[in-house]
Amino acid sequence: MSEKTTFAQKFGAFSHKLFGTTPNDGDIQPKEGWSYSIAGIGQNFICTVIGSYLTVFMTDALGFNIDMNVGALPGVTAVAILMLVARLFDAFNDPIMGSIVDRTRTKYGKCRPYLLWMAIPIGIMTILCFLPWYPKNTGGFIAVSLIYVVWSVVYTVADVPYWGLSTTMTNNTTKRGNLLTIARLFCTAGAGIVTIFVPIITDAVTAKYRYTTADGKSLVNPLFAAENAQTLQYTYLIIAIVLVIISLPLFYIGFKNTKERCGTIEDNQKLPSFGHNLKLLFKNKELMLIVLSGILGGARMVYTYTGGLYFCKYALGNESAYGLLTMLVVPGGLIASVLCPWLTKKFTKKWSFIGSHILGAAAMLVMFFMWDFDKGAFVGTNGTAGLVVCVICMLLIGIPQGISNIMTYAMIGDTVEYLEWKTGERAEGICFAMQTLINKIGMAIGAFIGVMAYYMSGISPSNPEGSMTDDGLNKLWLMLVLSGVLSFIACVIPMFFYTITEDKQRWLVAEIEKRKAASEAGETAVASEEQ
Repeated sequence: MSEKTTFAQKFGAFSHKLFGTTPNDGDIQPKEGWSYSIAGIGQNFICTVIGSYLTVFMTDALGFNIDMNVGALPGVTAVAILMLVARLFDAFNDPIMGSIVDRTRTKYGKCRPYLLWMAIPIGIMTILCFLPWYPKNTGGFIAVSLIYVVWSVVYTVADVPYWGLSTTMTNNTTKRGNLLTIARLFCTAGAGIVTIFVPIITDAVTAKYRYTTADGKSLVNPLFAAENAQTLQYTYLIIAIVLVIISLPLFYIGFKNTKERCGTIEDNQKLPSFGHNLKLLFKNKELMLIVLSGILGGARMVYTYTGGLYFCKYALGNESAYGLLTMLVVPGGLIASVLCPWLTKKFTKKWSFIGSHILGAAAMLVMFFMWDFDKGAFVGTNGTAGLVVCVICMLLIGIPQGISNIMTYAMIGDTVEYLEWKTGERAEGICFAMQTLINKIGMAIGAFIGVMAYYMSGISPSNPEGSMTDDGLNKLWLMLVLSGVLSFIACVIPMFFYTITEDKQRWLVAEIEKRKAASEAGETAVASEEQ
């Protein structure tokens, strides 16, 4: 018993140090931080299976690819347009949901209840997206498109309040930064698990339909293309069901074990309208700079989306390599994430973001020149030299990825206090809706560029070897890498104008508290005079 108690005490002390919390001080506690982070795993299980694999499910499993038209468009082009339009539509729903969060008044708070209410609807819609029975015609494409649009709306209803919850749990920028660091690490772990294992599973179950080419690529035998597609359909469905079953309890843990302390709505408080919240949004100039940076940076990680999977599946002839490709950014991202509190203290969030993204642009530019456009392959003997350099560059690219994953959330949290200082209103919901908007625009751009690169490569999934050309592979590489270079450079420009430092955030919080104290003192004085 004593050993168990000792372990619990040691873990408790470790947790308090990790989250920067103090026992029983009325502020956020480690149990809340762990629970919030665990919910992020479930959220990213579902987000990643949709974001990374629904497009491949539609092109390679359902058959909406270069071999089939949807109306007047090639199927793969229709899928690219769907991913762009639907995700942009979804992204611009986020401010609406943010405004709804800011108007929510329940006994659970204004953010927490959505984790409880929306878990099952999200699970149901996720499974419906991967049903294998959509007909291979225009009607089938419209059906799966509508299901996907509904999924995106349902997911938004939980996604916006999940990230907004971090600002209602505490207004201490250091504690909130620590919380978001751990939560983003858990979210990355959830996304990484799906990214690694899904291609391994689909690669294994379809192995019997493939053959090995003379240059070592494993490609689908055209004679078994139909069987391969059908197997993929049911495999993706089973994967979606399993991930949903695992994820739903994790949403509930996040709801049950967290507490909202800041920005609560009093019973007599007037609820803000959507129009009013939009005006607040545009008064928050610091937030607008973050949003602009996020939009310009939407193509930074194109290769981690669908385009990267297509590249591994056809250019490298190894679908399982996609997991390795995307996980190469993890070591650098993990180190950068762990160092975020130190980097923030040493250089501030702003300059850590700018410096890391300049590094990312340089690394990706080096990657670009590791491709031999004359041969349609990596440079060097059997492509070895180019591949090795690309691996090193990918490790470096993980650094800005890790920093961005944490610091943009923390910076948006700081802009909530800036807005409250400027206007007297916090509006966490609509402010954090901008982060989910940024994420979804990035997913939209990433999916669109990836699928269009696949289309421009001219590769047919039913006869990959016969449809691959050096020119097609060059186009695939060009779009996946050069777009990333330009995006890395563009996203740092707005951040030069961002002005909230850590000292300024603490000053903002202190000023807000002084105003509240003065207001309460004035109300007390008025009440005394009336008596």
